[in-house]
Amino acid sequence: MAEPMRAEAGEYSADEILTALREGRRVVVRTQMLGGDHEVTLRHDGSTFYCDTPTTLHRHTEETAMRECIEKMGYGRQD
Repeated sequence: MAEPMRAEAGEYSADEILTALREGRRVVVRTQMLGGDHEVTLRHDGSTFYCDTPTTLHRHTEETAMRECIEKMGYGRQD
């Protein structure tokens, strides 16, 4: 398994994050939520994208939905 890509929220663009996910890498994003710093793990199993947050596991079957999640939650840089 490839080494996870680690990032601060907003460090990489949604395109860069999605490229890493399509390559089979996990992306661990450090972000502030729930009054503190937390890590969110993003991954792709070849058919489904996952956002594993401290409170829930989100699933997206379409890349466009994953992109919207990355942008909405602030995990990716706003270009």
